[in-house]
Order: sequence, then structure tokens, then C-alpha cells
Amino acid sequence: MAEEDSVSKSFLRRHWEGYKEFWGERFSFLDNYSRFIKRDKPLPSWSDADVEEFIASEPVHGPALKTAREAAKFGAVGGLLGAVSTAGVTWKYSRSLHGTALSLGAGAVFGWTFGQEVANHWLQLYRMDTMTSQVKFMEWWQNKVEGQS
Repeated sequence: MAEEDSVSKSFLRRHWEGYKEFWGERFSFLDNYSRFIKRDKPLPSWSDADVEEFIASEPVHGPALKTAREAAKFGAVGGLLGAVSTAGVTWKYSRSLHGTALSLGAGAVFGWTFGQEVANHWLQLYRMDTMTSQVKFMEWWQNKVEGQS
């Protein structure tokens, strides 16, 4: 019986490790942010003025960060339009409160995604490395907060 438990544990452990490795590879981009997120003392919030200061001081990553911030506005507008339009159609035809709430949430997600795709093409984000710009901003903010220049 003890031998069967050890065999089944190793079987489950092997599959769990494979599962973690599989998804770890697909979400490896999160490792870029882990040093800023998993801190003992979290970084304080920054203001729009801080972001504008970074954009003005960084000739390479500043414009990319500015464009990424503009793209977020496209996503927000898309999310708002998607949420309101799908919830409105659902309420008009079904008068179901829970259906309207679900379509509001789904419409927001779909609209945000569509807005981000529009921004990706309109602002040509596919030509930029916006993730690196965001990480550079986080490094700059961390150095500024900690008193390093």
C-alpha cells in the first residue's frame, strides 16, 4: 500500500511539474515585472507628472511608453462602448437583469480587446517593444523613489 502511494505521488507530482512548466513558459513575460511586484515594501504610486517626466527624460523608451498609454485609452473606450452596447441590446430584447449584467461584463472584455487591436494597428504598436518601455519606467521609478539617479 505504501509503495502504491509513493508511485501515485510521483505520478501526480510529475504531471503537476509538467503543468507548471507548460504554463510557466506561456506566461514567462510576467517574470519581467516580478521584481517590482514581489517586493517586501511595495513601490509607491506614481502620478501623471512622474510619467511625463520619464517620457521627457528617456529618448528611446519615453515615446513608446507615451504611445502605450494612448493605446490604453483606445481599450478603455472600446470597453465602454462594448459594455454599453451589448448590455443595451440584451436589456431591450430580454429584460433579464442577470443576462444584462453578464453581457455588460462580456461586452466590456470584448470591447477592450477590440479597442486594443485597433490601437495596435492605428498607433503601430507592433513595431515597438512597449513591455520593455514599461519595465524601464518601473526601473526608473524604483531608482527615483530609492534616491538613486
